[in-house]
Amino acid sequence: MQPTTLAAVRRTSFADMPCSVARSLEVVGEWWTPLIVRDALFGVRRFEEFQARLGIARNVLAQRLDQLVEEGVLVRVPYQERPVRHEYRLTDKGRDLWHVLTALRQWGDRWVAPDGPPVRLLHERCGRTVTAVPVCSHCGEELRPQELRPTRGPGFRPIGVGDEHIATG
Repeated sequence: MQPTTLAAVRRTSFADMPCSVARSLEVVGEWWTPLIVRDALFGVRRFEEFQARLGIARNVLAQRLDQLVEEGVLVRVPYQERPVRHEYRLTDKGRDLWHVLTALRQWGDRWVAPDGPPVRLLHERCGRTVTAVPVCSHCGEELRPQELRPTRGPGFRPIGVGDEHIATG
């Protein structure tokens, strides 16, 4: 009997796809990446802290941190000279992922946390549990998908069948 081997799974690149969701997955779509960013948002900065909190293999963590630095989500800042050691700090690009991770956490709290939310976020000013709700930046009303209509933006590029539903605005 021959031993079985797992073939390497080749991941599709979305870098050239004219879709902001797809392109975003190129930056933060790897399995551990959102968890690294989550911890960075709550003050974790050093390699050893990330490794201890996540239980991630050191080589995988090093690869993910390098990628996040290359993508401009984190910046590497030295905190010790001998031996040289760095901490990782979020850039504005990285801090902007808070909204994405909050939406994902709230979805997970509702659909995959049978015992209830494992973590709640309290607003320091009022002391209440926070639920982030997307609102219109112009009128302040809550946004609902059924009340939104996609229109062509400056980066629009037809990708195939079905693009005709996107109006010219």
